[in-house]
Amino acid sequence: MGKTSDLTAVQKTIIDTLHKEGKTQKVIAKEAGCSQSSVSKHINRQAKGRKKCGRKKCTSSRDNRTLQRIVTTNPFKNVGEIHKEWTAAGVSASRTTTRRLMKDMGFRCRIPCVKPLLNKKQRKKRLAWAKDKKDWTDAEWSKVMFSDESKFCISFGNQGPRVWRKSGEAQNPRCMRSSVKFPPSVMVWGAMSSAGVGPLCFLRSRVNAAVYQEVLEHFMLPAADQLYGDADFTFQQDLAPAHSAKTTSTWFKDHGIPVLDWPANSPDLNPIENLWGIVKRRMQYARPNNAEELKTTIRAAWVLITPEQCHRLIESMPRRITAVIEAKGAPTKY
Repeated sequence: MGKTSDLTAVQKTIIDTLHKEGKTQKVIAKEAGCSQSSVSKHINRQAKGRKKCGRKKCTSSRDNRTLQRIVTTNPFKNVGEIHKEWTAAGVSASRTTTRRLMKDMGFRCRIPCVKPLLNKKQRKKRLAWAKDKKDWTDAEWSKVMFSDESKFCISFGNQGPRVWRKSGEAQNPRCMRSSVKFPPSVMVWGAMSSAGVGPLCFLRSRVNAAVYQEVLEHFMLPAADQLYGDADFTFQQDLAPAHSAKTTSTWFKDHGIPVLDWPANSPDLNPIENLWGIVKRRMQYARPNNAEELKTTIRAAWVLITPEQCHRLIESMPRRITAVIEAKGAPTKY
């Protein structure tokens, strides 16, 4: 063993300790379990203050700070754009060096998270709602039928631009992107409870109050019979205009169905959003050629959802509420 780079951290510590005690290099080599030449080289290196040999770095600490500032200012730029801006600042470095230094700084190229933007008023209402529901039990949440619409696109592969971020910055607002819609696609309405899922409804037109009430009549009521039978339940929906219309509120009153109060822009509180995610992951390798094939693929993935999966998602409600309270109403990871 003739290279000091072959020495382990433990061996180096032993050599340094015994050398300070005045031991000979022969004794040190025996105790450290290495060659005497390795001991000599390590001691000489430490005496000269040299920590590492090798090619001199082509960038200074100031250059590296400039690179970090460029990436932090606009994390959605690709490596080529970042390298071009960095070299324009007077730095002489290759694109490979740029990528390596970004990696050394802790940046990784990841798909950005997408979350709704909440204003101060909406965050306050979310926090108040969470505090009001924090003592609800699993039995109470099991009586809630969660519903939502989701858009499914034929082109699943296009996930948008990536973002340079460090570990722990997934939820940082500057590292997120806005959601984008890609035609051709289909809009689907669905409902779930701790007992399982109800039938799907493929929406053919823009959802207004009249269309939504037809969905409730022909799909929500059958889902309630399937999931609850004669037992009481509470219906959950978001605050979309068709949902909060006066005629829709009248429809619920006429049918004697209580509606859960719900904060605006809160998909992270709705477990059916995770259910849509499960369905879309199961479809990630499917390549439907048209809208009808897309519908068939969605139905096939939907029927595979088990009551156990739904039950686990409903059981997550207390954790979601706790997360909202800890975040003071801000969007959470769900």
